[in-house]
Amino acid sequence: MKALLALEDGTVFRGRSFTGPVDTVGEVVFNTSMSGYQEILTDPSYCGQMVTMTYPLIGNYGINDEDIESDRIQVRALLVREYQEYPSNWRSKRDLADYLKAGSVPGIEGIDTRALTRHIRLRGAMKAALSTQDLDPDSLVEKARQSPDMVGRDLVREVTCKGPMLWQDGHLIRLKEGLDRFQWPVGAKGLTPLRVVAIDYGIKLNIMRCLAERGCTVLLVPADTESAVIDRLDPDGLFLSNGPGDPAAVGYAVDTIRAQIGRRPIFGICLGHQLLGLALGGRTFKLKFGHRGANQPVKDLTTGRVEITSQNHGFCVDMESIEDPDIELTHINLNDMTVEGLRHKKIPLFSVQYHPEASPGPHDASYLFDRFVEMMKLTDY
Repeated sequence: MKALLALEDGTVFRGRSFTGPVDTVGEVVFNTSMSGYQEILTDPSYCGQMVTMTYPLIGNYGINDEDIESDRIQVRALLVREYQEYPSNWRSKRDLADYLKAGSVPGIEGIDTRALTRHIRLRGAMKAALSTQDLDPDSLVEKARQSPDMVGRDLVREVTCKGPMLWQDGHLIRLKEGLDRFQWPVGAKGLTPLRVVAIDYGIKLNIMRCLAERGCTVLLVPADTESAVIDRLDPDGLFLSNGPGDPAAVGYAVDTIRAQIGRRPIFGICLGHQLLGLALGGRTFKLKFGHRGANQPVKDLTTGRVEITSQNHGFCVDMESIEDPDIELTHINLNDMTVEGLRHKKIPLFSVQYHPEASPGPHDASYLFDRFVEMMKLTDY
């Protein structure tokens, strides 16, 4: 089935659908990972985006029941050079095409992904329209131009949980009662396990696994949870999750974080890092084409060590906009020298732009979860 991808600048790419009819719009971005397409598809940070894989052959190891990061596929479309319809892996339960069809998400192959990636690198990530029905380039380009812009768009509300959930035995359990009646499980107060409230801006499941493995009881709450509610819950620490869209558009989250600073230890990842930067008085800006892949080099300025990191973000904290002298830059991206981490010298809080739970190193950044746990153990409020 013929498919047409039209970018807002008038550039058109032709391919074919391996999942059936499609007619959708979204921002086109690229990911440089050689594997991990199942984790990418289910990462809520990709909400509203069509993902191009730079690795040419996708689908060769199929889909399993373990490597998911949320309860559904989050991308608008998957764009690949060549789809492998006959997967071979002992963990595989189904093929990629059937998985995409079940989630009503289009898969397109035959796209010149090398040319598309190069175009985005030169011109920047941009809006696009994808269709098997409207194959008129001019019409499709106009649809792309009329589609919603990523800047100023709050996508967090599309991916956050609808109510509080507790992480138990490797699964999220929805609470029958509201937060006003919630009681932490017996024995959850003290050195171990530690009580963590995680604000869900689009959290990846492996983040909660990493916290639970370190003896934390994790309560997941919706993105619009107010500071007073967190105070009533009285956690040992506050975790700020990853998520999609423009951080500057999520003002309610910034207000909550700002009110929580200094009340308990805080750890933020990805969007959580950006929101923390805004809460500390800084600004954020949109990167030209973002950082998405499992091979991003990041330097830890406190140790001088270089970590190989997994990343997925299109916005960045402007460190120069933060005037507080107690806010310290801790990590930088060695590809473009942008901000990858910060901390407060006096208040127990820190954040990173990359994803330590994704472990491409594979364990280069796991110390960050240990740091958060130690911070909670040592802090008494």
